[in-house]
Amino acid sequence: MLASLRFITSPRTVRLRLTLLYGVLFAASSAVLLTITFLLVWNSRRNAASLRYGTLEPGRQGPIPPLSVAEQAREYVQRQNEALIQDLLIQSMIAFAIMTIISFAIGWLISGRVLRPLRTMNDTIRRISARNIHERLALQGPRDELRNLADTVDGLLGRLHAALDAHKHFVANAAHELRTPLTVEHALLEEALLDAGADADSLRSTMGRLLSISEQQGRLLESLLTLAESEGGLAHRQPVDLAAVADRVVRATAAGDLRLLPALSPALASGDPALIERLVANLVDNAVRYNVPGGRVEVTTGVTDGWAVVSVLNTGPVIPPDQVERLLEPFQRLDRTVRGNGHHGLGLSIVRAIAAAHDALLSALARPDGGLSVRVSFPLATGLAARNGA
Repeated sequence: MLASLRFITSPRTVRLRLTLLYGVLFAASSAVLLTITFLLVWNSRRNAASLRYGTLEPGRQGPIPPLSVAEQAREYVQRQNEALIQDLLIQSMIAFAIMTIISFAIGWLISGRVLRPLRTMNDTIRRISARNIHERLALQGPRDELRNLADTVDGLLGRLHAALDAHKHFVANAAHELRTPLTVEHALLEEALLDAGADADSLRSTMGRLLSISEQQGRLLESLLTLAESEGGLAHRQPVDLAAVADRVVRATAAGDLRLLPALSPALASGDPALIERLVANLVDNAVRYNVPGGRVEVTTGVTDGWAVVSVLNTGPVIPPDQVERLLEPFQRLDRTVRGNGHHGLGLSIVRAIAAAHDALLSALARPDGGLSVRVSFPLATGLAARNGA
């Protein structure tokens, strides 16, 4: 009993709620209409009796019948009026009951009609899974709230589809990058085991190659972990001086015949010191690795338009402008046939992930004479922002 009462007072479906709402509104309107009609009829009957056996017009008396006849007529009319009013009341109640039933039936039909697009959307969404995530609701009809909701869901499905494709692509590339050194390791070990005449020098050479491959795998796994950590967001923030970070990175970089040209001004950013240092290190490492003999790398920090900015510019091979965005994706290189020593195409993708985790603005432009110009703008630390505002 309590469960039934709870179900009635708290309907479980939107259609039932709408049915109750429409039914109550229609029933209330019918009750008000019947009440007004009843009052108008009752008032009109009373006025008619008064005009017939009372005054015809204000200030003028009508003919007065004999007392006994007048009383009998008045009683007769009164009984007739009471019977008429009673019949009207009973018929009004019957009409009200019928209209209430009709109101709830119409409410049920109307709510079903209104909610039909939602049921279609619900059924379609239930059918969509990872295997057919390309399907869309594609709701037709006027541009109303339901159409906007369907378009929003379609946009969400599109983003999920793109993210799933990117995830699959990333996993496939990561597996390929890990499989290649594992294959080489297996071949070297098999060669050492099958070579019965192998001496200490050849074994030492093989072990050295295996150690180098293992170090490359370690760097790849470290990069993957950094990428995952960056995409997971920041656990904490603190002031980080981009000039000090860039100075440490430049001092630790082996540039060979390249010219490192730092122009470092204090720029206090808000973020994670380790991740920001990894970002700057990746930018400088990428600028050094993909350069030309005798080229240059310019590292600049400073505060611009309320942002703490670090930019790295380098000379190098000409990069088609339409390829810059692709280079920011994981495992992407300008020339897939050339592999740097331990370089897996994760440097700039890590830069983008770290920038996104810090709510920073990242821009990468291909230079017309060759090379790349990358600029990352971090939000200022609170203290510096307050001092600048003062």
